[in-house]
Amino acid sequence: MTTNLNQDWPEPIVRVQSLSESGCSAVPSRYIKPPSDRPNVFSVASPSMNIPIIDIYGFALDQDDSLRQTILNQISDACRNWGFFQIINHGIRGELLDDVRRAWYDFFKLSVEMKQAYANNPKTYEGYGSRLGVQKGAILDWSDYFFLHYLPSHLKDHSKWPAIPDFIREMTEEYGEEVVKVGGQLLKLLSLNLGLQEGYLQNAFGGEEVGACLRVNYYPKCPQPELTLGLSSHSDPGGLTFLLPDDKVAGLQVRKDEKWITVKPAAHAIIVNVGDQVQVLSNAIYKSVEHRVIVNSDKERVSLAFFYNPKSDIPIEPAKALITQDRPALYPPMTFDEYRLFIRTRGPQGKSQVDALKSPR
Repeated sequence: MTTNLNQDWPEPIVRVQSLSESGCSAVPSRYIKPPSDRPNVFSVASPSMNIPIIDIYGFALDQDDSLRQTILNQISDACRNWGFFQIINHGIRGELLDDVRRAWYDFFKLSVEMKQAYANNPKTYEGYGSRLGVQKGAILDWSDYFFLHYLPSHLKDHSKWPAIPDFIREMTEEYGEEVVKVGGQLLKLLSLNLGLQEGYLQNAFGGEEVGACLRVNYYPKCPQPELTLGLSSHSDPGGLTFLLPDDKVAGLQVRKDEKWITVKPAAHAIIVNVGDQVQVLSNAIYKSVEHRVIVNSDKERVSLAFFYNPKSDIPIEPAKALITQDRPALYPPMTFDEYRLFIRTRGPQGKSQVDALKSPR
């Protein structure tokens, strides 16, 4: 696919927060989803259902073999059957999680004029944005966001990060450093569960040259939440995603057995999901899973999605050790740069991209 992203947005950008705060009583037509894509009570799973919650504290202790194996088994089951799980006792201070989330909430409460100084474009997406994809006339999501690069270091530019509120750059830097540590640890666990060498997935990602970026999502109040979505259904194109959810308002929904499960975050948990690149590397033993975000008429939400990705120019393909006569390679090699052009051009589109990649059998 050849696509020119050296362009601006195809239409004037409208900040969803401004629409919400204008007091509009109806969702503009640009945000109304087709009936099949709208939130529907009949497609939502029982409120008692939740994604797995896994305490990973014991693994870091490196002492109790039975406890380590239990954690490995729990993560293996989550990656194979859910594509999503929450981790607790992950080593990131609860105060940091609360403070960085609050700082970004305060950023989005600044005036539109102040935030506009960081307005983004489709070439890099870096900065303050309100849409994904560059298709003219596309149906949009009810959300604004801020996107920034964290790794590799030469792409990280603190001057492009918000300067207000105080210490937001320092807190975001510290948060990124901590999540990268957790990302490296989890890749080891995923490698071991696949029967690979502990460092296999990290090396496939580029070793010390991994990519990482952060998208902070702001979901304003919506007058007709039953007609739209904060983020359309999609699987994440990258490696692993670490989500710091809103601690007061639920919104993330994960697809499981044709039902949508509304995730109920545990206190100070990080929500982890398998991205398309890990599905490819594992030859579809691990599954990336569709998810979406619903919005709320009474409450706004903020969440931080940290993407831990392969180096952009390394071909990603199924691990040779996972290819057998009975299970040949399901995907051809493709760099992450080539792969993510799809979502940056077309926006979120379910699992259509990774499914379309499968080699003919």
